[in-house]
Amino acid sequence: MKASLHEPFSSYVVRKLKPEEQVKSFDCGDADLNDFILNESKHYRKALLAVSYVFEALDDTNHEHIAAYFSVANDRISLTDFPNKTEFNRFRKHRFVNEKRLKSYPATKICRLAVDNSTKGEHIGQFLINFIKSYFLSDNKTGCRFLTVDAYAAAIPFYLKQKFIPLIPEEDNAPTQLLFYDLNDIAEFE
Repeated sequence: MKASLHEPFSSYVVRKLKPEEQVKSFDCGDADLNDFILNESKHYRKALLAVSYVFEALDDTNHEHIAAYFSVANDRISLTDFPNKTEFNRFRKHRFVNEKRLKSYPATKICRLAVDNSTKGEHIGQFLINFIKSYFLSDNKTGCRFLTVDAYAAAIPFYLKQKFIPLIPEEDNAPTQLLFYDLNDIAEFE
């Protein structure tokens, strides 16, 4: 499934990688993120653990230059994500009426999101976060209330600007922080 985009990225497409497809070139400056798209993504797809999407120019029929990519998987926000039951109850009290208070809520995890060094500074990351938000709202097939991400410490400010919220208070010197976005906060449902 290809998705055509609006300005300023109308010359790009978001495309799901084919199961057998091998990405040949990508460099975002992070060895782990590069290794995932170059070597691991197809194995995750084959094992039904995550699906990767690429952001590339429409006219790039050889798929030689990928401007960015993201990988998503099923997730949930549950009682076990919180330090205690009180914190979990506080979380769900503000989001759900009494009859919808469950022990866990469906989510989609943004496993990885990376922008190639050649296209950094063009706000592609912000664009892709907005794309993911709308992707899971339009024609929602399974029910997905939240987006989650285990953000690297350096990426936390980026996700906070995209209106993600820390699930629990940040731990000092933690390499990642679990953040969430409530899709119900988007005013316009399609």
